[in-house]
Amino acid sequence: MERIMEAKECFGKKKRVVVKIGSASLHHTTTGRLNLGKVERLVRELCDIRNRGIDVCLVSSGAIAVGRKVIGLTERPDHISTKQACAAVGQARLMMTYQKLFSEYHQTVGQILMTKGTMQDNVSRKNAQNTFEELFRLGVIPVVNENDTISTYEMQFGDNDTLSALVASLVGADLLILLSDIDGLFTDDPHQNPDAELIRVVEQLDEGILSMAKGTTGSDVGTGGMETKLTAAKIATCSGADMIIANGEDVGILHQIFEGEFKGTLFKEHRNEDFYIANFIEKSLE
Repeated sequence: MERIMEAKECFGKKKRVVVKIGSASLHHTTTGRLNLGKVERLVRELCDIRNRGIDVCLVSSGAIAVGRKVIGLTERPDHISTKQACAAVGQARLMMTYQKLFSEYHQTVGQILMTKGTMQDNVSRKNAQNTFEELFRLGVIPVVNENDTISTYEMQFGDNDTLSALVASLVGADLLILLSDIDGLFTDDPHQNPDAELIRVVEQLDEGILSMAKGTTGSDVGTGGMETKLTAAKIATCSGADMIIANGEDVGILHQIFEGEFKGTLFKEHRNEDFYIANFIEKSLE
């Protein structure tokens, strides 16, 4: 692992962090079933961050994948209605698992399901913001997912990457961590080009960086590619948050980040006072 300069000092001062984990990082590759050992380690890491005095929010994919296994579907569903049915079953099972594991560490969690309409409507957005703030004040860790039973936003934008950045912007987080199935942003697709190099720090997003996006994913349970992660980086950095892409294969990378020694890509925050969430969502859906 290589040390990112001043990372320990920088991340040690963070007050509020949003952590997103994708479907592919939560399931066994061979069976597609929930990797309970990994989920338990994730929960322990998040509780330890909370014990540092940092507000924590988890954005978790996985409802459709979990529901699909509970129902008994062997392949990823194609029809929207089937995906939504899987989400209805899977979200309850996933949240039950989180509740049980967090309680082992004496940590209370609360579920928040969101749609793009939540972010677009001024009243709904303010209500959601107030709910988050009260949960943080009470020491609760919010567990957030797209409300797939009534919305197809995640299906369009990819594995909650965009949603996690919108949540980070909404709650005024100063750090967003995307746990993915890749080490970070590379100069080329590392699956196809063995000479591709990991980009450690992105000082500012520009057209050169954005052109590196690849809209594919290597998993049959995940939907997010690099394109959605760079969209998330744009939202987060414009909102005043640093963002990290790191490999979620070992969720212990979370404490490595706060100790200042980790492998990944850091996108430096560049707050843009003209950035407005609702307008961004509207333009994205055009």
